[in-house]
Amino acid sequence: MASNDIPSWHGTTILTVRKGGTVVIGGDGQVSIGPTIVKANAKKVRKLGKGPAGSGDVIGGFAGATADAFTLFERLESKLEQYPGQLLRAAVELAKDWRTDRYLRRLEAMMIVADAQVSLVLTGNGDVLEPEAGVAGIGSGGNYALASARALIDTEADAETIVRKSLDIAADICVYTNRNVTIESLKTA
Repeated sequence: MASNDIPSWHGTTILTVRKGGTVVIGGDGQVSIGPTIVKANAKKVRKLGKGPAGSGDVIGGFAGATADAFTLFERLESKLEQYPGQLLRAAVELAKDWRTDRYLRRLEAMMIVADAQVSLVLTGNGDVLEPEAGVAGIGSGGNYALASARALIDTEADAETIVRKSLDIAADICVYTNRNVTIESLKTA
């Protein structure tokens, strides 16, 4: 990497946990450009879609360049309108576009999305991955949060508690992660 290149898309932590009839996605709020914190309370986790009678609710979180992530969220929402209640199909269609569209290929972001049935990690390489044991993390602190969540998944703690504790641990380790967290959850059962 040249000295003028700014690492933009690794500076965050997003985590999902699926446990006990709930799926939770949480993320920190820090936005960094190189070694400088430019915002501490960004909302990187949000609701993406709403279906009839709540059946199509989707939540998501992103790591990467903010404008790129919002572009991907908009594209995913469009796919969800085409394929209501079918997050997996919408995600696969988005991944196809992401790999083949010249504009989208240049986007620097990753996403975790979930509905009542499935949690997925989406990447610009065309990956649509369902996480093992319902736990996945992305971003610079993603592996720290993932390790913590895997350690806590077999405890009595509920999904939201696991996400909050794991993000807190990631913030202790990753300088690009803070404790201003946003949490979204959905009932799965």
